[in-house]
Amino acid sequence: MKRPSSPAPSWSSTAGVLPSKITPSFRRKPESGIICRTTTQPRHTFTRENIMPEVYGQGDFQYTFVEDWLKLPDGMRLLECPGVAVDGDDRVFILTRGEHPIMVFDKDGNFERSFGQGHFSENRTHGLYYSAADDTLLAADDGIHTIQKFSVTGEKLMEIGEKNHPSPRWSGQPFNRPTSAAIRPSNGDIYISDGYGNSRIHVYSPEGDYKFSWGEPGIDAGQFIRPHNIAFDEDERVYVVDRECHRIQLFDTDGTFLTMWSNIHRPDSMVYWQGHIYVGELNGMGGVDDAPGLGHRVTIYDRDGNRVCVFGSPEEGEGPGQFIAPHGIAVDSTGAVYVSEVSFTIRGSHMDPPKELRSFSKYARV
Repeated sequence: MKRPSSPAPSWSSTAGVLPSKITPSFRRKPESGIICRTTTQPRHTFTRENIMPEVYGQGDFQYTFVEDWLKLPDGMRLLECPGVAVDGDDRVFILTRGEHPIMVFDKDGNFERSFGQGHFSENRTHGLYYSAADDTLLAADDGIHTIQKFSVTGEKLMEIGEKNHPSPRWSGQPFNRPTSAAIRPSNGDIYISDGYGNSRIHVYSPEGDYKFSWGEPGIDAGQFIRPHNIAFDEDERVYVVDRECHRIQLFDTDGTFLTMWSNIHRPDSMVYWQGHIYVGELNGMGGVDDAPGLGHRVTIYDRDGNRVCVFGSPEEGEGPGQFIAPHGIAVDSTGAVYVSEVSFTIRGSHMDPPKELRSFSKYARV
């Protein structure tokens, strides 16, 4: 087992810094003469035929909010959505904390089916990952302390961990409230972020046999505070979102530290797509959870850690261009971005009376 040494952190000189060339731009609807500002601070969505909808993002990464994309059957609800994944046919899988743990929608937002009933805790489903290598899903549940593997049709294939039997807190042994998992494309190994009670990464074989681990609580290179998600790029560099350290760390597949990108507010969801890392940033921390501009947004980085796009209003909300608590993110074949949120846990459950808030949105790429 290789564990990362703790060299002095090395950052890309522009990592976490929005390049100066990214500035608000404007779009004009030719036949209307009306100018629509492209910005990360939307005012509203235009609905008149002669006015273009608000555009969010910058440069090559610009998006419009898709109204009413998700079509739920009568009587079915999400409550909230800690995870989302998209398969090769652009089917969208949504991990919920409602009565239907995994919901499946076609590319137009029509409900197809649900599965997972009876396999998860009541309200602590946590992360969802789609593996193109074997057309399967990995679902983390920090309430029962396991990772489950499903076919895309809903058949349960494997469960890693002992259900409802967590390891001792900070012991380094699997698992104490795992948060997410990902599959190494070249050999099928399963990488698991053991986020809340261990601050550690565990690696298992495709058959579910334990191989090795790395990481410990802390802020140095190779240490974590609540690692929340894992992704691989084409070179099989391992990306780990280190949420409470406000950074993404990169490792080789043996767990050797490579570099880190800092100044990312509470990153807790991540997906790699066509040379870029898409990140969902959670909102503020205790004492500053109502401060504007802290989290509740989407940021996009290139492979060198340069931030190329950011969108999401500084003020949280349920309107177009606004988020409350991003916790899952996915991208389809057209470049559309899907964002799932734990908005009930963060906001709705504290209302009087408690209220279900919007927890899922789609942004089409322009």
